[in-house]
Amino acid sequence: MKWDEFASWSKQIADWGAAYHTGLQDRPVRAQTKPGEIAAQLPSSPPAHGEDMAAILNDFDAIVMPGMTHWQHPRFFAYFPSNASPPSMLAEQLANTVAAQCMLWQTSPAATEMEGVMVDWLRQALGLAETYTGVIQDSASSATLSAVLTMRERATGYSGNRDGLSEKGHLRIYCSDQVHSSIDRACWVAGIGQANLVKIGTTGPHHAMDVAALEAAIAADRAAGHIPAGIIAITGGTGVGSTDVLGPILDVAKVHDLYTHLDAAWAGAAMICPEFHAQYWSDVDGFDSIVFNPHKWLGAQFDCSIQFLRDATPQLNTLKIEPEYLKTTGQAVTNYSEWTIPLGRRFRALKIWFLIRSYGLEGLRARIRNHVAWAAEVCDAIRELDGFEIVTEPILSLFSFRCPGDDGDQQRLVDALNDDGRIYLTQGSFKGRKIIRFQVGQFDTTRDDVMMAAAVIKDVWGQIK
Repeated sequence: MKWDEFASWSKQIADWGAAYHTGLQDRPVRAQTKPGEIAAQLPSSPPAHGEDMAAILNDFDAIVMPGMTHWQHPRFFAYFPSNASPPSMLAEQLANTVAAQCMLWQTSPAATEMEGVMVDWLRQALGLAETYTGVIQDSASSATLSAVLTMRERATGYSGNRDGLSEKGHLRIYCSDQVHSSIDRACWVAGIGQANLVKIGTTGPHHAMDVAALEAAIAADRAAGHIPAGIIAITGGTGVGSTDVLGPILDVAKVHDLYTHLDAAWAGAAMICPEFHAQYWSDVDGFDSIVFNPHKWLGAQFDCSIQFLRDATPQLNTLKIEPEYLKTTGQAVTNYSEWTIPLGRRFRALKIWFLIRSYGLEGLRARIRNHVAWAAEVCDAIRELDGFEIVTEPILSLFSFRCPGDDGDQQRLVDALNDDGRIYLTQGSFKGRKIIRFQVGQFDTTRDDVMMAAAVIKDVWGQIK
């Protein structure tokens, strides 16, 4: 392809993109295809010769699009959103076009220096102390794994990477039973093991970790000869929005000299609104590591996750490796590849810069405040449906409910709603019962989109009950 052709096709794809987003409300939210349908339309062998771009794009529309679930749909109420505001998409186009590998300061000084400033912009927006620095990760899973590896190394005197773990004893990580599965996976990958991830029960209206039970578990492990290594807390857990009371957890960590990580992947974005701090963010400045995803609720295109570090030194001592060919000589610079697991790094800071400059913090706050208010409204509307039960009340913009019947009926309703296509929800589990999750967070959703969901739920339930 010649560059003049690239320019022409880029314009056509931009026009397609604008039409796609403005027409999303007319599409079913979830892909309506069956397993294998898309693969069956693809040739089993690669082409020997190049094909015309017009034919490729026609096949994109005919083959790919029917098999896509539309995460930017205004009635996407499943999982947590993976938003893509228009300014962040434009920034991604530029980053993709320049196509830099930003692993070191010298390989792209602008990317490195903008990353430091954008992390600090977001630190200020979330009200974190000036002591925090940080790094842009791909996702919260990578940030959490980085934190767990740091817990492991710190607890072994930074000898685990060198010697392995075979003679280190049982390292123990503590969290509530409401954490995301990425916590489990981090313990797998770090070599700590599922059996050494100690999950503590929850209590109270926000389903917070039981701190007395946490203290007892640590004491019991020490008595058994195990090695407590760290505590992972959550603000806005994936299942029902569980939010730990942070101060008492930090008190326990201080007594036992444990490294702490806070998973605020979804709810952290809401902390740009100061009114939420007292309930969800008090004492946050004591945590060693904090993660939140601008690609969830803030509007940055996936992938984009910020890991704040109160002191970067323990993570650098865990992850930094510097062969001769990666050294930067003669200058004091930051190389963010030393802060993360991957060596290769994309220019993710650019989309944060475009996003915040385009909307300003007040524009982003207005969206989040609307979502929280609308979630409360639609929750009350579902509460009024005959026989329906609100299982967990709204925490920010997430709540859960049950329809009449047993667990099988909950799944039947979820499947019917998603087959219907007007809205998209997911099931979950809480205290041994299947629930239906509902979260409001798609960047361009409206109150009408949100309130329509109650009517759709009533309609579909009437058809299947």
